[in-house]
Amino acid sequence: MKKNIEEFKKFIARGNVMDLAVGVIIGGAFSSIVTSLVNNILTPILGLVLGGVDFSNLAIVFRDTKIEYGAFIQSIIDFLIVAVCIFVVIKFINKFTHLKKKEEPPKPKKSEEVVLLEEIRDLLKGKMK
Repeated sequence: MKKNIEEFKKFIARGNVMDLAVGVIIGGAFSSIVTSLVNNILTPILGLVLGGVDFSNLAIVFRDTKIEYGAFIQSIIDFLIVAVCIFVVIKFINKFTHLKKKEEPPKPKKSEEVVLLEEIRDLLKGKMK
């Protein structure tokens, strides 16, 4: 049991798990901000442009069932904004990572003579054993 606890502590202490936890928390907060942006700013503006349509009240009533497709439209807009933001962040991170890799000097290529001498050395080591 103690071994399992130690393994769990090592797992939690690794950077990836902590980064994931922070990402989930920030993502949840960001999602609520985007939802507020869509519901309170973008959708009313879009409704004005389309002639005073209130998306939150758009629905089809079929018998006793109310199908609220306006809320679905708001959710789609919400999703698209979050997806674009994530795409931009990932592009930025990838660009930053590639710049960091480019800064590292490339390893010098060995000449043919050096490679040949290393092969001879390795062969001689094998015969001496």
